[in-house]
Amino acid sequence: MDLRELRYFVAVAEELHFGRAAVRLHMTQPPLSRAIKQLETDLGYVLLHRSPSGVALTPAGASLYDEARTLLAQADQVRAKVAGAAGAATMTIGTLAEQVGTRLAAVYRERHPGVHVRIREADLSDPTTGLRTGLADVALTRIPFDDTGISTHVLRTDPVGVVLRADDPLAGRESLHTDELADRPWFRFPEGTDPIWQAYWNGPGGGRRDGPVVRTVHECLQTVLWNGSVGLTPLGHTLPEGLTSVPLVDMPPSRLVVAWAGSDPGPLIRSFVRIAATVVGGKAD
Repeated sequence: MDLRELRYFVAVAEELHFGRAAVRLHMTQPPLSRAIKQLETDLGYVLLHRSPSGVALTPAGASLYDEARTLLAQADQVRAKVAGAAGAATMTIGTLAEQVGTRLAAVYRERHPGVHVRIREADLSDPTTGLRTGLADVALTRIPFDDTGISTHVLRTDPVGVVLRADDPLAGRESLHTDELADRPWFRFPEGTDPIWQAYWNGPGGGRRDGPVVRTVHECLQTVLWNGSVGLTPLGHTLPEGLTSVPLVDMPPSRLVVAWAGSDPGPLIRSFVRIAATVVGGKAD
């Protein structure tokens, strides 16, 4: 039994499906299945009940899952400490002004006190927040976008609403349909923005009236406040005074993710992903 096999097992245990776990691990399914079978042989216990629809953990598998997550987290901490001893470790976190609270920073600092963290707030034209250009090591962002060469882990799924001025005639509604906003100007992203990302934030169906070009979340909110343009937001975000949000019934939810470039992010980023999944995504340690 080695750490590689434990990482494979944790992925299968969390996805409860060999195919999805293989995609997550950036590998094909046959070698993953063989590795899990070898792990079961080494331990002498069946870890997974297999069926055509997926897998389920056996009692032995559930026990190993808890222990494996602890061991993998400890291994990442050991690597991070060794890296820190070799020289000051740094990590740049890219963000689109996501509101994830202060606990994520507090927990990461507690576990990695020697790591210097830089924050890079990107504009809305780059949902990867600089991962492809090397300006960020890990990102707190939202999908969908072109994720070629980018790995993601979903932390949370949020409903989406429209941002309106508090005195807007529609502001008191319990919910809205995007067709009711067809006569309003919708904000636009700068030329060259990822088309998958732009299409999502243009709302279902597209074909909206072109409004002002915005580059940041702040610009988007100020455009709503001053011009009455349509802005969208994940519900639950704190809005400035004078603005409110109304749920959109036909808008698909927005998924908050932690993202990184490539398939092997290294111990510092793996640890960040685990901590984010626990603190933001609500998984137990």
